[in-house]
Amino acid sequence: MVKSRRVQVLLILVVLSFLLIHFQPCSNNVHMEEKASPVHILILSSWRSGSSFTGQIFSQHPSVFYLMEPAWHVWVKMYQNSAKVLHMAVRDLVRSVFLCDMSVFDAYMSSQKKKSDLFQWETSRALCSPPACDSFSRSDIITAGNCKTICGKYPFSKVEEACKTYSHVAIKEVRFFDLKVLYPLLTDPSLNLKIIHLVRDPRAVFRSRENTMADLKRDSNIVVGSQKTKGETGPYNTMQVICKSHVEIYKAGSQAAPSFLKDRYLLVRYEDIVRDPLARAAQMYRFAELHFTPQLQKWVHNITHGKGHGAQAFDIGSRDALRVSQAWRKTLPFQKIEKVQNVCKDAMDLLGYRLVQSEEEQKNMSLDLLFAQNIS
Repeated sequence: MVKSRRVQVLLILVVLSFLLIHFQPCSNNVHMEEKASPVHILILSSWRSGSSFTGQIFSQHPSVFYLMEPAWHVWVKMYQNSAKVLHMAVRDLVRSVFLCDMSVFDAYMSSQKKKSDLFQWETSRALCSPPACDSFSRSDIITAGNCKTICGKYPFSKVEEACKTYSHVAIKEVRFFDLKVLYPLLTDPSLNLKIIHLVRDPRAVFRSRENTMADLKRDSNIVVGSQKTKGETGPYNTMQVICKSHVEIYKAGSQAAPSFLKDRYLLVRYEDIVRDPLARAAQMYRFAELHFTPQLQKWVHNITHGKGHGAQAFDIGSRDALRVSQAWRKTLPFQKIEKVQNVCKDAMDLLGYRLVQSEEEQKNMSLDLLFAQNIS
């Protein structure tokens, strides 16, 4: 009898030991999943390249905390310096934002700052929904206009509080001109950084910059120096620097990429986005480890298939995106096109944009011929 009870106790102990050994790793895995590091997404582009729209593709996702050009504050505060000199300050700010440490803005903003003092804060759905604003749901598609009207009076502390509740942090930046500057972030164990390099046809960029020249004056001065922005050659000097930077970034990200960049760099052409918005949005979401929900699919389709002409600079509204992307072919004189093609030839060759040789060709060349080279 005693022996039988001892056998039963031993069997019970064996079973308990098996259960502890078998299920303990699972418990740890669950804990690890809950503590998983956020995914950090940097949309790397230049002014007037469709980056605000591309940023919205990420901003409207319910899993993403998004900020549009936070380094604007660095350039406003330190405008006497060149873009190269400011690279380090911009990189440090971007790293802090990725880690949801918003104290970095103390160096560039008033101590009495509010959430609404943050550059283009209203373009972030995350800052227009809980916990940053209680007027909308986190799953809502929220326009900047509606957000700005309702959500502006919340304290700046809500920015950091909101950031810490998301699985993905995305930043759109136009103030990096060298991918190597970002290598410390790509090798930083506290970050899980993925880079989407967005480019656009330099002729379209040039035409758009002409329409927003006053808004871009300070930035252009920082890029090339105030003396080189003057006169007829000024706009072309700026385009030359921008195009050269895209070439260097692309080469560093794909042709001679270090091992730590494997599967962490994606080149996307704006023209390819507007030609097939759903496919390209799906590609970017897969790269960023995000689910493309039916609600977002509908939003992407609607915002790129509207009747708008995109006349309002920096405004993201429903428009005929493909037609707007090709407006330069009807509005930009061939003489200017030749000059842009001359200063940006290397970028156009590398990124798959074909040169046009005459005014007639400019107006009649099919889109398939303009962008026949597949770079993805």
